[in-house]
Amino acid sequence: MAILLGASLHTAPGAEVHSALDTAFAPDGKTLAVTDATAPAVVLIDPATRAILRTVKLAGPPAGLAWSADGKRLFASESGTSRIAELDPAKGSVTRRLNTGRFPRGLAVVPKRQLLLAADWGLDRLTVIDLASGTPKASIPVGRQPTTVAVTPDEALAFVSNLIPATAATAQDTATEISVIDLQTLQAKPAIRLPLGSTNARGIAVSGDGRTAYVVHTLGRFNLPTTQLDRGWVNTNALTLIDVGSNKITATVLLDQVMDGAADPWGVALDPSGLRLYISLSGVHQLAVIDLERLPEILKQSPELLVNDLAALHRNNLIRRIDLPAQGPRGLSVAPDGKLVAVAGYFSGNVVFTDSSGATPGALALGAQAEPHLARQGEALFHDAGHCFQRWLSCASCHADARADGLNWDLLNDGLGNPKNARSLVLCDRTPPLMSHGARSNLGSCVRAGFTHILFTEPKDADADAVVAYLKSLQPVVSPYRKEDGSLTESAVRGEKLFNDPQVACAKCHTSPLLTDLKMYDVGTSRAFDRGAKEFDTPTLVELWRTAPYLHDGSAITVREVLVEQNRGDKHGVTSKLTPAQVDDLVAYLLSL
Repeated sequence: MAILLGASLHTAPGAEVHSALDTAFAPDGKTLAVTDATAPAVVLIDPATRAILRTVKLAGPPAGLAWSADGKRLFASESGTSRIAELDPAKGSVTRRLNTGRFPRGLAVVPKRQLLLAADWGLDRLTVIDLASGTPKASIPVGRQPTTVAVTPDEALAFVSNLIPATAATAQDTATEISVIDLQTLQAKPAIRLPLGSTNARGIAVSGDGRTAYVVHTLGRFNLPTTQLDRGWVNTNALTLIDVGSNKITATVLLDQVMDGAADPWGVALDPSGLRLYISLSGVHQLAVIDLERLPEILKQSPELLVNDLAALHRNNLIRRIDLPAQGPRGLSVAPDGKLVAVAGYFSGNVVFTDSSGATPGALALGAQAEPHLARQGEALFHDAGHCFQRWLSCASCHADARADGLNWDLLNDGLGNPKNARSLVLCDRTPPLMSHGARSNLGSCVRAGFTHILFTEPKDADADAVVAYLKSLQPVVSPYRKEDGSLTESAVRGEKLFNDPQVACAKCHTSPLLTDLKMYDVGTSRAFDRGAKEFDTPTLVELWRTAPYLHDGSAITVREVLVEQNRGDKHGVTSKLTPAQVDDLVAYLLSL
């Protein structure tokens, strides 16, 4: 049985699963707020005594934290409820709930403008809330699956990190982007595209002088076959610096070492002095400390080459990687005086405290931790790069939330030279065969092949069984395109009738309840890279709203594109005779699944 760091070997009376996700120091530094995603709750801690002051239960899993400037209010997103809880930290109670977009995640307060910014992960928007009235003031389109928000000190701009690309996987510059919002006009400015293959952009922070934004992300070398992992051949892990004034990338530097990856960078926080940058490396359970004072030394020398230089930070002694007594470190924050760093340990259910140098880190458990059940063990393994050769990546590097990264990968399951789009793993145990060509007959063989041919390690049977249990436990998320009560919109109701109409023929192959008949078809989408193959597995349409780009090669950005532009000969449903309004209705239904 895999043992989680910080977890109890036996379930104590009243024990539950704790999962620390984010941390935030109050403006005066006297209180630390920590989100517990699986409790779900916000835990308030005295950082001086390392004692829990109080725990505030929430209506949904918290996924973002932000303090008001005076420290009298604390905001926590309740993902899945379309609400943000406003807490009174002194009393440990929820004082009101603010309406926002579906699945709010990252939060940021704009004090002088009296605004609260919430990343609406479900509908790819940034919701702007007026704090006085508690009502939404604007909803601004951003990239795909916005995660974290950072505001410049002058409150002129907000930067939003987006998890996965909004481009077609076949685009020559496919990568996720950083959205930029003008807080005066509440309009989006031109987004900043990260380097080719960038995904999983999570933590983002802006320097105290407002000149530089720092964002961490993975960087997939998807244009190479997955024949080896050595020296970052498949995956690297990066920090990108953005010049705020010009709205352009200054440089991208790699957090890895030549023979040791820094898998899955997650959170990022700045020391108040501006001399150090802290990054949680979730897949390798470490804290990285970047020397910002000396970083400009290497930026002067061909900064465009740093994106491919595995040794730049280490060669110049600009990074230290510190092992943490936590499993799956995620969000982190720095005390206002810069003397203390707090890191959330997700799978260990604890918060790690360390000084500014990273020396002698110690941990505080959020509560008595229940013994991890098999699926929880599998989830931890899925996110653990320690089971990968040289720790370059975890399963979650390409399958965040066990879904997909939007990139085309040339895996060796079905030969060399035929890249295909990564797929969501939801319902994968019930929808064989797996892979676009049906290369794997069942989930067990697929998981073991993933360990062997992608992580380049031989899995223990217990580990493979645990990952299978985790994937079987995955549940589809209710579409944010439905009404608040979960019912279909009027347009989607009309679309459902079209979907089931034999003349349109969508339901012929996408049959209920899995929305696939588990067969392979030629729907006219074979490309040059497919090497003559014409038939592809019929994917489930469950969670279609979050699985773009579409088709086996990720060449369609939207569902409409699948139904219209890439449906020559009506091989992919008889849609050529539908009116534009009917196509709108069909799209509305498909996005509601």
